[in-house]
Amino acid sequence: MFEQVADRIRSAKKIVFVTGAGISQESGIPTFRGKDGYWRKYDPMQLATIDAFYENPELVWEWYEERRKNILDARPNNGHYAISSLEKYKDVTVLTQNIDGLHQRAGSSEVLEIHGSIIRIRCTFCDYKDDITSGFDSLPPKCRCGNMLRPDVVWFGEPLPQDVWRKSIMHAQSCDVMVIAGTSLAVSPANTLPLYAKQNGAILIEVNPEATVMSERMDLSLRETSANALPHLVSICES
Repeated sequence: MFEQVADRIRSAKKIVFVTGAGISQESGIPTFRGKDGYWRKYDPMQLATIDAFYENPELVWEWYEERRKNILDARPNNGHYAISSLEKYKDVTVLTQNIDGLHQRAGSSEVLEIHGSIIRIRCTFCDYKDDITSGFDSLPPKCRCGNMLRPDVVWFGEPLPQDVWRKSIMHAQSCDVMVIAGTSLAVSPANTLPLYAKQNGAILIEVNPEATVMSERMDLSLRETSANALPHLVSICES
């Protein structure tokens, strides 16, 4: 199966990776829906909605600061580096549901963050937005305009950033191979990206140790983790 997948990647002109929490889990960042995932321990309605934020901003920020520290201490793994290394040979775009920035830190140059970034902080009122890697003196942190700052992530009930989503659909529709790595494809509308690719004749390749809700629609599946499978694929392509 590795050889079949490698052949598809070798012959591809444009490759799109759709990645999820599974690839970051191998860098020590917990998933949301796995057996040790965040949403098995915490109520997302109390931590990841705009209503929860305005009701108790200090609690929400304490949780996000703990996650930010974990993410900033994490390092890209071999799966992230394998994706970035393919840019030497192919047109590669990453459409990620992850908010941790590990793809960029691994060297990928074309990354669209569908659900935003936990590193990027924005104001709830004015246009201020910036990457902040340090902690804050007090929570919730305040903008220069006096209003509260928040992580620039997509919370439950909020729309995706429309410019990012439009570009993501364009890339999905223009690729000839899409690799879906480390995501259960349970979250809408990100889980429609393989459908856009398939409608335009792309080969769908799934890299996941477990079957997903869309496994039957895949052309090829590797039941392996991203950190194991992707470097192996790249090495075959380079041989």
